[in-house]
Amino acid sequence: MPSIFVTGPVRSGKSRFAEALARERGGDVLYVATARADPDDAEWSARIAHHVERRPAHWRTIETARADVAPLAAVVRDAPVELTLIVDSLGTWLGDRMSGLIDARADFDQRDVAALETETNEVVDALLAARAYAIVVGEEVGWGIVPAYPSGRAFRDVLGRAQQRLAAGSLAAYLIVSGFAIDLHAHGRPITGAP
Repeated sequence: MPSIFVTGPVRSGKSRFAEALARERGGDVLYVATARADPDDAEWSARIAHHVERRPAHWRTIETARADVAPLAAVVRDAPVELTLIVDSLGTWLGDRMSGLIDARADFDQRDVAALETETNEVVDALLAARAYAIVVGEEVGWGIVPAYPSGRAFRDVLGRAQQRLAAGSLAAYLIVSGFAIDLHAHGRPITGAP
């Protein structure tokens, strides 16, 4: 079943829009939370708590940043057809995976970027081939300045390529800006060629 892709800048309403789509569809929802909790960061903890409080109590949640949880691609592949998945968010997942690589190696380099790209492509492939109804939240990070450091540029580039694939292969793709949703398939024109 093709996925629904929802993207936009920070605080645009992406998560609320994805949640509204899931509510409209009805049925069982699995909220795939990709953020890693940090008890030493009160502001980050408050952001996570805000997301948790907004979800209906009957929705199940799985946190993919936990060591005892299957990788994101496996969670998506294993989700049954009757389920609605909300993956929130692809950029947060990628940032967590990248942090793990940086923590493991002091010299983050092109081998790490290639490994990250491979894992990200596996996630995108799983999302585009999901049996469940997958609603994927992403972030538009390339609208600002070019990052001054290689890992920042790698994050932006890997995420950008992944999101191009998701937007092109999804049943619907929405850009959320200032609380308004724009249907990219209805009002946009896809660019041909590889991202």
